[in-house]
Order: sequence, then structure tokens, then C-alpha cells
Amino acid sequence: MLNEPKSTIDRRQLLGQLGGGMGMLGAAHLLASESSGNAGPHFPAKAKRVIHLFMNGGPYQGDLFDPKPLLQKYAGTRPPGADLLTERPTGGLLPSPFQFRQRGESGVPVSELLPKLSRHIDDICVLRSVHADNPNHGPALLQMNNGTITPTRPSMGAWFLYGLGSENANLPGYVVLCPGRPVRFSILWNSAFLPSEYQGTYINHSTIDPEKMLPHLRNMRWNRQTQREQLDLLRQLNVEQTAAQASAQSAVHRDRSMLDARLESMETAFRMQFEGSEAFDLDRETKQTRAAYGDGHFANGCLLARRLAERGVRFVQVYYGNGQPWDTHSGHDGTVPKLCKNIDQPIAALIADLKSRGMLEDTLIVWGGEFGRTPTSENGNGRDHNHHGFSMWMAGGGVKGGMTYGETDDFGFRAMVDKMHVHDLHATILHLLGLDHERLTYRHAGRDFRLTDVHGRVVDEIIA
Repeated sequence: MLNEPKSTIDRRQLLGQLGGGMGMLGAAHLLASESSGNAGPHFPAKAKRVIHLFMNGGPYQGDLFDPKPLLQKYAGTRPPGADLLTERPTGGLLPSPFQFRQRGESGVPVSELLPKLSRHIDDICVLRSVHADNPNHGPALLQMNNGTITPTRPSMGAWFLYGLGSENANLPGYVVLCPGRPVRFSILWNSAFLPSEYQGTYINHSTIDPEKMLPHLRNMRWNRQTQREQLDLLRQLNVEQTAAQASAQSAVHRDRSMLDARLESMETAFRMQFEGSEAFDLDRETKQTRAAYGDGHFANGCLLARRLAERGVRFVQVYYGNGQPWDTHSGHDGTVPKLCKNIDQPIAALIADLKSRGMLEDTLIVWGGEFGRTPTSENGNGRDHNHHGFSMWMAGGGVKGGMTYGETDDFGFRAMVDKMHVHDLHATILHLLGLDHERLTYRHAGRDFRLTDVHGRVVDEIIA
């Protein structure tokens, strides 16, 4: 280094200070629109973006969207079929104390726990026959988010960006909102072997102050022009380094990918200084809009999701809360009404808001957890995990509203009619985004990988 020209040393000193307030944000997400791994949709898309409302912990379908009147008749008994593998031993049948009513013109039954959301049932397709492969939170979270229980695969949001790119180069294309840390944390939105510019940006929105949600966003030392010059210099140096290594092709590819990803992270962070604060500032909403969504972390997350979606963010996940709040192994009937009260108004407001802005038709909303819960009791007043048959729903984005798809058995133990595996769910979401799940592949370790592995069926019956 002592023998290097002074200009080179000055360059390194300058670059050493690059990003003085952007590093955290830049490391979190890295997308520039021109870096999409594919040319775009394989066919005309019905949805441009996805909002995933994630009920971490696993809600019980029999309380909300899949009424089972026979549970009352046979309460306390343990009928044939109750010995399915779940996480823990359970007792007899435990009926839900909550009443259902047919709602909307479609007459789809919805629980009394969701009075505001039920007004929008004609826009919702209830999926009653979803099933997965594992009753444990960790693997189930991975499968729902990453398509497999293996913790080394890209998340579905990363696949969306790889296939479609971003609509707004000034914001991350994939944002995860959670007021805390869901189980398994960042592996649920990682990019794994896909280029790192496709990973999700995690935002803890437990406070809605943009300066706290996006710490270190602004560079307090350098003005915009100086930062732009620094990034241009870094790009020039990367080109020079790549050219110097041209004799070793494999090394060039690996090193260039790492350099490009790091540079794109800085580019995204640079641009976010001037647009990020505005996008995450809920004070820019009217009092009427804030009141429509209500109060609380989940309400704020839903409103932030709408603000990000209208600014071109491709995929927004809103986790209900810290840890796994819907994991009701005990005290189930007392906990669920509180959880439902916190989601009912915000989700209803989100649907209405998107609809009023003409966005619901090309914004796909997906609701659900990593699995459901058992119709049998645990600890007398709780419910265990159940991955054999549970409910989710979808709205907007080309999905038929006012319908149910699939059925579980008479007690709700397992999916029986028109079964929909998590792979089928992912294949259908990709299809709505204009992507063929069998063609959206990435070559890694000598084979082609995809979100749905070697499985998955597009459920055409629910597509408008």
C-alpha cells in the first residue's frame, strides 16, 4: 500500500467513509429494477404485487372460516381420525363457541369474530383445504415462506423479485413488517442462493416514527452530490477489478456477483434517503384514513403495506406480531377474540382502501398462518398445531371472490376435497403474477431449483 499512487489511497479513504448513515439499510435490501433475473412475466399477469398478512402461530380455522357444527354434538369424544400426527397429544373434540352467519351476496359463512371483514366476503376466496408437511413452527414457517422445510432455499418474495424485478428503484422491492421477531426470523425472507439483491428488507414497525423504523437512513456527513460521486467511483473500481481478473472466469463471476450486490445495496440505500422517509410516514395520511384502519401494530402494518404497494413495492409481508401470538396451546377461547379484534378492522380497511383506489384488482392479498389448529383440545382449553387441513384466504389480484374452495372432514381434522398443498398455493400465486412456476428456475449446485420444487398445481378453479 505504501507504493500505491496517492490518488488510489485517497480513493480508498473516501470509499471507507461511504454510506456513513446508510450501511444498515443497504445491507438489508439491495434491489435495482434493472437487476431482475428474468425478462418479466411469462404471460399476462392478473396481479402486479402481493400483500401477505401472516398470522404467525397458526389460527384455528374452525373459529373463523370453516364451521363444524358436529363438534358440538360430539364434544369431548375422540372419533376415528383424531389420531393424526400433530405436535403434542390432544384430548376430545372441543367445539368452537363462536357463531357463524352467511354474509354478502355469496352467503359464505364467516365467524362473528370478524364482523367488519365479513362485509367484504364477496371479494374473498376462502381456501378451506390447505395442507402442509410438518406440525412444528420452524419447518412449517419455512415451507409457507420458502416452499420447503429446508433452511437453505430462497423465500417466495425473493422468487417474485427474481422473476419480475421491482417497479420502484427508489424503494426495496420486498419489505417485511413485524413489530418484533417472528420465529426463525430473517431466514424466512432470505434469498439463499439467488443473488442477494432479492432478499427482503425487515422493518420493525413497533414505532411508527420513520427515523426509528429506518435507522441510519440519512447520511449526515455527505451531501447528495458527494454520495453520488462516491458510488460512481466505486462502480468504476469494480469494473477495473473485474477486468484485472478476466483470466479466471469462475472467480470473476463469483466476485463480480458479490461486488454488484454490495454496490446495489448502496445504490438502493442512497435513493431511499430521498423517498424512504416519505413512504413510511403515516402522518401523511388523513385523519379519516388513520381512523379507518384503527390503532395498533397490525393496523399500522396494513396501512404501511398499502402505502408501499401503491409505490411499486412488489411484495409486502405483515406479520401479526412478535413471536407467535396465534399459538394458542392454552386459553384458546379467551385469546382468539382479542386477536380477531386486532385484525378485523385493519384488514377490512385495507380491502376497502385498495378497492377505492382501483388497486384491489391487481393487488393480491393472502391471509393465513403457517398451519391451523386441532379440533381436539390440549390442556383442556387449548388447541394443538394441525397441518393436515386448515384455512387461508385470498382476495383481489385476479382471484374469484365470494366463494370457498375445498373442504375438510366433518370435524376439521384433515383436508379431504380439492386438497391444496402449500406448493399449489405458491404455484397459484406465481401464476397470478404472470409467472409459470415450472419455468421460474435458477441453476445452483448442478441442478435447477424452483419455489415449488418438483411439485405444485395451479388451482385454476379460483382464478377469475
